[in-house]
Amino acid sequence: MIPSMIAYIPAPPSNGFHLGPLFFHLYGLMIAIGILLAVALARRRWAARGHDPVTLERPMIWAVVAGFVGGRVGYVITHSGDFRGRWWHVIAIWEGGLALYGGLTLGILTGIWVCRRRGLPVLQALDAAIPGIPLAQAFGRWGNYFNQELFGTPTKLPWALKVDPIHVPDKYVGFTTFHPTFLYESLYDLLVVGVLLWLDRRHKLRAGSIVLAYLALYAFGRFFLELLRTDTTFRLLGLSRNAWISVAVVLGAGTWLWLRERRRPAPTPAGEAEAEGQEQAGEPVEADSTEER
Repeated sequence: MIPSMIAYIPAPPSNGFHLGPLFFHLYGLMIAIGILLAVALARRRWAARGHDPVTLERPMIWAVVAGFVGGRVGYVITHSGDFRGRWWHVIAIWEGGLALYGGLTLGILTGIWVCRRRGLPVLQALDAAIPGIPLAQAFGRWGNYFNQELFGTPTKLPWALKVDPIHVPDKYVGFTTFHPTFLYESLYDLLVVGVLLWLDRRHKLRAGSIVLAYLALYAFGRFFLELLRTDTTFRLLGLSRNAWISVAVVLGAGTWLWLRERRRPAPTPAGEAEAEGQEQAGEPVEADSTEER
């Protein structure tokens, strides 16, 4: 008789590796890979719009730095009890703990501000850079795998994640396999990247609307992931803090996107041909009078 096989995603053997006297945390390495890929994608899209990729580097650098600060501040504020008696761990980002909505808010706003200061077309910059954010998230979420954090409720599905007992919450002691929410979000983020690139390639959105599409799409998926996650410190009517934020973002960004696109004038065939000719020549396409300049 062939013994039954238990299928699951194994726990990581380590959360990092040594290189000489240095220890590299895989959490940080995955985030770094994601950022590099996001920057490369943004540079390529910026160049395709007829701009020098170098001009977008400073806004992106400041946006990344601000994103880390906003993400960490948001996490510390909502998990302050975890740092009592060990306040120096507030800066230990490699241990995990970044509030994504905090990072997105401060990062995007900082990028917009730097673009304005440097005289760059803000809407075009957003269109170029935004698809890189979910790409970075898709890789960054694998850092949660190596830290064995942010997993979901117990499950015995074939793709369940095995978690070492030391990382299992007290309420789930005795369970060994859980929903791999890091994997769910990583795959969903890649889907969001594909949708955003498709919308952009098909000219389905006005200049600058891509940020609203991203926020609405990401928040929609994040809401359902929050129903599985076990790391929440606050719940109201059964929903976590991030679930409520996701609902607000979907409603806010979705409504704003709908109103913005609703006012979009239908292009004439002559206008479409002219716009295509300008794009092929690398010239900026004129926006209608309601667009931000």
